[in-house]
Amino acid sequence: MRTWRVLLVVLVTVVAVVAVLWLAQRRLIYFPDPAAPAAPPDVREVALETADGLRLSAWLLPPTGADRGYAVLMTPGNAGNRAGRIVLARSLADAGLTVLVVDYRGYGGNPGSPTEEGLALDARAGLAHLSAAGFAPGRVVYFGESLGAAVATGLAAEHPPAGLVLRSPFVDLAAAGQVHYPFLPVRLLLRDRFAVAETIARVRVPTVVIYGGADATVPPDQSRAVADRAAGPVTVVVIDGADHNDAELFHGPRITGAVTDLLDRLG
Repeated sequence: MRTWRVLLVVLVTVVAVVAVLWLAQRRLIYFPDPAAPAAPPDVREVALETADGLRLSAWLLPPTGADRGYAVLMTPGNAGNRAGRIVLARSLADAGLTVLVVDYRGYGGNPGSPTEEGLALDARAGLAHLSAAGFAPGRVVYFGESLGAAVATGLAAEHPPAGLVLRSPFVDLAAAGQVHYPFLPVRLLLRDRFAVAETIARVRVPTVVIYGGADATVPPDQSRAVADRAAGPVTVVVIDGADHNDAELFHGPRITGAVTDLLDRLG
């Protein structure tokens, strides 16, 4: 009798834990800074209108170097807000590019809560804004960082850009999550999938995959697997010794150089 009681307690406990993880899992995925950052003087704050009726703030930087006639659509990772991407955005603007830094729903003072479907809508709204400003998809490079690499890849499968730059992409969210929660049935529980390797197999545009050789958040083998699955021509940039949020990998000169080198190849 006692054995059955113990088993029942264990079963109830497991069910309760699974239920909590199912309901609260997005708090383990998305880490937004909800504060609305003040736009610096060299930045224009713009509004993005999503298909589901949200009005999102984003930052637009005009080219400060010789204008290349291209725009970069930046889709950030899962933490912080647009203020944390300003160094890279300025570097790209200095290289002659128009830069739109998207802030997702729930980030940077924006309404809503982040989900895979919602972030896809946010990225589409960013592309629509650039299109209205005169940049056809063929004059836009998508730059996705970490989880934002998944967002950029999904957008590229729908609306092929001039080129795609992925910084620290993972195979899919379950593969990335299993690294950090090896004791949980991550793939079974996940509601948001972000299947990067599967999606990039349908993307034929020139692609650059950048990753750090010491990345402890997204293991290098996952980024290499994404590069291997790409349907188009791929360039791989490895920053030896760099971890996921190291400055060299986050906004260092080799990151900007990867974008400009891609554009040089495009002609």
